[in-house]
Amino acid sequence: MRRTDGELILFWTLPVLAIIWVSAFFLFPGFVHPMSPTMSAEEVAGFYRDETARIRYSMILFNWFGVGLIPVVILLAMQIRRMAHRTPILCYSLIACAGGPPTLFLIANMFWLLGSFRPERAPELTQLLNDLAWLTFTILVPYLIAQSLLLALAIYWDRQDRPVFKPWVAHFNLLIAAALAPAAFTALAYTGPIAWDGLLSFWVKNIAIAVWIIVMGIVLGQTIRQQRAQDRVIA
Repeated sequence: MRRTDGELILFWTLPVLAIIWVSAFFLFPGFVHPMSPTMSAEEVAGFYRDETARIRYSMILFNWFGVGLIPVVILLAMQIRRMAHRTPILCYSLIACAGGPPTLFLIANMFWLLGSFRPERAPELTQLLNDLAWLTFTILVPYLIAQSLLLALAIYWDRQDRPVFKPWVAHFNLLIAAALAPAAFTALAYTGPIAWDGLLSFWVKNIAIAVWIIVMGIVLGQTIRQQRAQDRVIA
């Protein structure tokens, strides 16, 4: 029961995580209307000068969101340990992937924050920091794709009479992995759907991440609640 209660405590960090994500997304002016890679150095510098306060506050919020992603993945790894596998390698692989997205997300935040820290610096330097932020933020998807694929494989290979997750959860994770894949190529284009402000690399990617958090949060909550009820019956 103590273990399950601990999982529930981590699980209920998800609503806080969602509030931080939504608040920071709408607070950061570069997301509501995504900045274009074609903006000149002067235009980028002007954006940072005009929106200094909002950029700083939103990046501080986003830092907490990045850290909050780790417990979610660890909860999934604990569920994989309960699956009927001959090896714990999938669980360990998922844990190894858990640190990648939050770390790169925090690095992207740091570049945005540095751009707003001294908005009076040379426009070319501000543009460089802006490029570093957007590219880092957008192309971190290989870690997220790996997480989805590992989770899908674990579910497919779970041969228990009552599997931890239903097969549709694996199908869902494969769909999320496919939706995230185009963002890995964002450095190849300044315009179009795979540019960092494009349909695939920005909107599809971020919507896919939000949907994944919501759906997997619901699935996790249901699974933990069922396991808690089973523990009570056994006790």
